[in-house]
Amino acid sequence: MFIQVIQGKTNDAEGLLRQFERWEHDLKPGATGYLGSTGGVADDGTAIVFARFENEKAARANSDRSEQGTWWADTAKYFEGDVSFRDSSDVDTTLAGGSDDAGFVQVMQGRVRDRHRLRELEDEFMPQMSAARPDVIGSVRAWFGDSFAEAIYFTSEAEARKGEAAMDQSGSGEAFEEMSSLVENLTFIDLKTPWLRSA
Repeated sequence: MFIQVIQGKTNDAEGLLRQFERWEHDLKPGATGYLGSTGGVADDGTAIVFARFENEKAARANSDRSEQGTWWADTAKYFEGDVSFRDSSDVDTTLAGGSDDAGFVQVMQGRVRDRHRLRELEDEFMPQMSAARPDVIGSVRAWFGDSFAEAIYFTSEAEARKGEAAMDQSGSGEAFEEMSSLVENLTFIDLKTPWLRSA
């Protein structure tokens, strides 16, 4: 899988959503290798989209289409300031990966001191997560060296907050604590009304 992460600030979330719906309707039929996207706008106007393709070649072919360039020129007007584009073919998924049925998506971004150890701990911890946190559907993580952007899919925001509170009260276990200790400069973007599309 190849993921492109697009991030910036907007003051018109509805206009930006219309543009992405326009892409789905008008441009998606010609986007060979497109798998889907996850995106949305947080309360502070931070907009982020994870666009998924089968491979980098498919993503590049889509970017090179003239209609894609025209669409982006119109879409860029809905952003304030710079927009970042980060590409990765180094992708992890946990549990069921992503789901268009999610009612809430939280994007975590940060840096990991030891990726190998993180994966070992995830293998150990995820069976517990699946049992203890039925609100967690899964996640998709794109790597950029030691940095990452990860979309975590939840059944709903209310259930996610309830699950977080339960873990805080009962303790999350040594594996989770060590996992947390490996992550630095962690930030969160809450997508309360996520845009979820699959090809």
